[in-house]
Amino acid sequence: MSTYLIIVESPTKIKTIKKFLSKEYKLEASLGHIRDLPSKELGVTENGNFIPTYVIIPGKEKIVAKLQKIASKVDTIYLAPDPDREGEAIAWHIAEVIKEQNSNFSRIQFNEITKSAVLAALQNPRALDEKLFNSQQARRILDRLVGYKISPILWQKVKRGLSAGRVQSVALRLLVEKERERYRFKPEEYWIFKAALQTEDTSLEANLTKIKNKKAKITNADQAKKVEKYLQSQNFILTSIEQKEQKKQPKPPFITSTLQQEANIRFNFTAARTMRIAQSLYEGIEMGEKGTVALITYMRTDSVRVAKQAQDSARKWIKENLGPEFCPLKPKQYKSKSSAQDAHEAIRPVDPLITPETVKSYLPADHFKLYKLIWERFMASQMVPAIILSTTFNIEAGYTLWQTKGEQIKFPGFLKIYSGNQLKETFLPDISQGTYLELKGIHSEQKFTQPPSRYSEATLVKKMEELGIGRPSTYATIISTLLDRKYIYQENKQLIPTELGMAVCDLLVEHFPILLDVNFTAQMEQELDLIALGQKDWQKVLRDFAQQFYSSLKQAQANMPSLKAGGTTSLKCPECKAQLLIKFGKHGAFLACSQYPDCKYTTNFSRDENGQIIIVNSQEAKKVVGTCPKCNGELVEKKTRTGARFLACSNYPKCNYTASYSTKVPCPKCNGELVEKSTKRGKIFYACSNYPQCKFATWYYPIDQQCPQCGTKIMLKKKSKARGEYIACPECNYWESINES
Repeated sequence: MSTYLIIVESPTKIKTIKKFLSKEYKLEASLGHIRDLPSKELGVTENGNFIPTYVIIPGKEKIVAKLQKIASKVDTIYLAPDPDREGEAIAWHIAEVIKEQNSNFSRIQFNEITKSAVLAALQNPRALDEKLFNSQQARRILDRLVGYKISPILWQKVKRGLSAGRVQSVALRLLVEKERERYRFKPEEYWIFKAALQTEDTSLEANLTKIKNKKAKITNADQAKKVEKYLQSQNFILTSIEQKEQKKQPKPPFITSTLQQEANIRFNFTAARTMRIAQSLYEGIEMGEKGTVALITYMRTDSVRVAKQAQDSARKWIKENLGPEFCPLKPKQYKSKSSAQDAHEAIRPVDPLITPETVKSYLPADHFKLYKLIWERFMASQMVPAIILSTTFNIEAGYTLWQTKGEQIKFPGFLKIYSGNQLKETFLPDISQGTYLELKGIHSEQKFTQPPSRYSEATLVKKMEELGIGRPSTYATIISTLLDRKYIYQENKQLIPTELGMAVCDLLVEHFPILLDVNFTAQMEQELDLIALGQKDWQKVLRDFAQQFYSSLKQAQANMPSLKAGGTTSLKCPECKAQLLIKFGKHGAFLACSQYPDCKYTTNFSRDENGQIIIVNSQEAKKVVGTCPKCNGELVEKKTRTGARFLACSNYPKCNYTASYSTKVPCPKCNGELVEKSTKRGKIFYACSNYPQCKFATWYYPIDQQCPQCGTKIMLKKKSKARGEYIACPECNYWESINES
């Protein structure tokens, strides 16, 4: 009897696929890549051919030996890693290590892990695609050259542990340029006016839009007073009513970038978190008697194409559950950007008939949220547009024009199902044209224009996609690397460059201007796409890159200034009047005297909205919270490297006493106290002081207050747009506003 071996990446996939196949099929997992360039040397020849040397990844030796042993005992081998360039490379490397034991192998791939897709793949095996492999190999070598050659220069000139990346550094440049754009921003004053108006039986509010047929522009208090005085003697008349019906079209199904953006906006998921959850939904979820079931199609794609079978299934569900009026006469088609990745479909549910509610009991909360989002977006993309009735009241008062607007849903269309696009209806009163409105009051408010918003993960991914830098599989890694290297930090969902990040960016832009050019990086992505299509030679692409890169590298080694002595400032040391320098320590940037070691003055600093340095005197900022129980010295509040507060003796290093920062709130599970902690990525949480005996933890600040509904011992402090600041029970649905409590 013939025997077959299918090699996938993940053990979870094995559970899902096993259900579809007979016992003559054996399945094994490579657990991702098994070979890579060596970690302690370049691993690439630099004679113009760029021949890589691949080695078994440390720790993968047993996996390779197992694959080789099983390969020698079967007739046919199917290589089935993920259906993208990275998956093609994994398949290629597996083939290289097993070909001596068994060379009868072929490549299969499937966009979804269903019985029909897997069986269809087995019926249509193909040879390994050398073009796709070369594209991935070229990317890997490019990234190795940049990282391996530039990073040591940064270690020498700035500090050890830094890194540079071909796309990572360009993404950092976007963040730094945005921050400096904010520094340069000069706010401008403007005033807004609202009028409270009333008829005999109704009231409404209108906004000032025009003065003397020009857009209202009031830039100071004197102008505002004149306008307000003028309006007191004017009649407000509803001069016209405009009504328009507008079609609101559904958005296409998700691709990688739009999924990451929406999950970040809706659930505050990082790009990395979104991709981890999506990978799990793709590989399969344990669903009781049904076994492991895959729920979504492959999640690394930039195509919005959808298989006809999925469209037909979605249309059938829409007609049967919502009504035929919600289903368009013809299936909706969406156009993808031209890309070598268009072999993949959009991200969609494997089976549209598997609704979120039918699988909710099997899914962790985050998995349910993401599956529901994907399912709703896909189903909405196959529905008819919503019809919105937009109404505008134009109200004249002398030479001023006021407007108030309302929107009503005449027909919900796709809004019936996609909660991500819910429209808040606003209704206007039923009054007729020519009606005189009584002025009940004028509200004027001084405002100032705001600086451009910083990037969030969602907007950075969107920007990278627009500029053509990076690819679906790289967005999450780029952001994670910038955070891990302390080039940026995250605050209120904003990505903010650190002093270190700005210093490294400036050095790279000055000494590697071509490499840090957005257009050059985008062009390189296009060339990698052309390699995948067989239209470019991968070694020629590397040679062309190296010609410019090595020239810049040589000049940088000779001319890049060292920041180890400190970056210059215009500030003077308060103790010896010498110049203060910006230095980089393991806990971040600080100011130090240029006359060290003769003068040992140091201090923390921050920057104001104009980018100017503000000194934070560490002695003045020291917060004394008690007495050290060990030596009776001052007990001061400090922060860990990742941001959590803790208590320490001010006599350190003579006294090394430290203690966790306690919230003074009793743990609801034991007799401990809840103390402040932080993750490696700097996210604050609160955990029991008796850990690991007690593993209670929460992301929210605890309040020592019993829930009046269920009696739980603590409440949690939360904040949302809808509720503002409030406290909520961790066990039931009770909550109350902080303002009301």
